[in-house]
Amino acid sequence: MKYNCLLTAMLAVLCFLPAFGAKPKYVYTDASQLTMVNRAQPDCPFLARLDTAKYAGLNKLMNTYYNFPTGMALVFETNSSNIGAKWTTRDSVGRVNTMAMATRGLDLYILQDDKWVFAGTGSPKACGHKHSASIVNNMDNSMKTCLLYLPIFDRLGSLSIGVDKGSVLRTAPNPWKKKVVFMGSSITHGVGASRAGTTYPARMARALGVEAPNLGISGQCKLEPVLAQILADTQADAFIIDGFSNPDAQQISERLLPFVEIVRKAHPATPLIFLQTERRETRNFNLEKRAFEEKRTAASAAEMEKVMAKFKDVYFLNPGMDLGTDHEATVDGVHPSDLGTFRIVEGDLPQLKKILSAYGIVQK
Repeated sequence: MKYNCLLTAMLAVLCFLPAFGAKPKYVYTDASQLTMVNRAQPDCPFLARLDTAKYAGLNKLMNTYYNFPTGMALVFETNSSNIGAKWTTRDSVGRVNTMAMATRGLDLYILQDDKWVFAGTGSPKACGHKHSASIVNNMDNSMKTCLLYLPIFDRLGSLSIGVDKGSVLRTAPNPWKKKVVFMGSSITHGVGASRAGTTYPARMARALGVEAPNLGISGQCKLEPVLAQILADTQADAFIIDGFSNPDAQQISERLLPFVEIVRKAHPATPLIFLQTERRETRNFNLEKRAFEEKRTAASAAEMEKVMAKFKDVYFLNPGMDLGTDHEATVDGVHPSDLGTFRIVEGDLPQLKKILSAYGIVQK
C-alpha cells in the first residue's frame, strides 16, 4: 500500500516537471525563401546541381546524379535556440560505402570567429522518403549565420527549415566572393563521406574561403566531351578537376587534350588545376589492379606534360590525393574515409593557396 502511494506521488510530480529532451515546436520556412550557394550555373533548378535538359550527351547515370544537390548548401541567419528541418527525398539511393547521414541527411555548420564550425546533423529516416529532425538545440539567442549542406546522394523533393516561434529566420548573402568549381569522380562526389560537409571539396572550400560547386559524379567522370562542355558553360574563378580516377590509360591519352581544348575555348585564362588520382589500396596484393593503376597514373603524368606545354594557367598536383602510407584512409580500398579526405585537403592546401593567390582568388 505504501509502495503504491509513493509511486502515485512520484508520477504526480513528474507530470508537472518539464519534459527533458522534449521536441521543439518549429515554425517552418520553405528553403526557396533562403540563399542557396555552391550552385554551378545560375539557371539550375533550385534543388539540383544542373539543368540536365541542356546537355543531350549526358548518360542516364550522369543525368540522375546531376539532379542530386551534392555540395549545395543553404545560408541563413537566425537567433533561434533550436533549428530543425523537414525534407523529402525521391530516390533513396542506398550505398554500402557511404553513411546514410551523408547520402540523404543534412549537415549544419555555424560561423564562429570567422570559421565554419560543425553544429549538428539532420538525421534521415532509415527508410521512406519523408524526413524530419532537430539539428541543433538549446543554443543562446544571439544571431548566427548558418550553412546547411544538402544530401550528396539523393534527390530532394522539398526542404523546409524550422525555428522557434517568435525567433528570426532570414536569408543571408553569399559569404564568398570567389568561386572554385570541382569536377571529378566518386571521390569528388563524396562516396565514403560520413557527412555532406566532410567531402574533400566541402572541406577545401571552407579552408580556402571560396564558394565551391561540386560537379563530381560517381563512376562517370572519364574526360567525356559533355563534361568539358559543362565546364565551358560554367563561370568560375578556377576549376579543380579530378579527371584521372576513372578513365583508363588509353582514354586519358585520347581524351585529355580535347577535353582541355573545349574548356580553354570558353575560358582562355581561367586556372585549370588537375589532381593526380589517389593510390588505391585495392592494388596492394592484386597484381592485375596494380598494373592497371600504374598505367593510368603514368598516362596521366605524360599527357599532363603535353597539356601544360601547350596551354598556360594549367596545373598538375601530383600527388593530388595523398591518403598517407598507413593504408587506413579508405572505406573500401578506393573511396576515402573522413580521414582520407582530411589528408587530401591537408596535402593539397599549400599548393592550392599558392596557385590561387597568384590570381587573387584567395589570400596567401
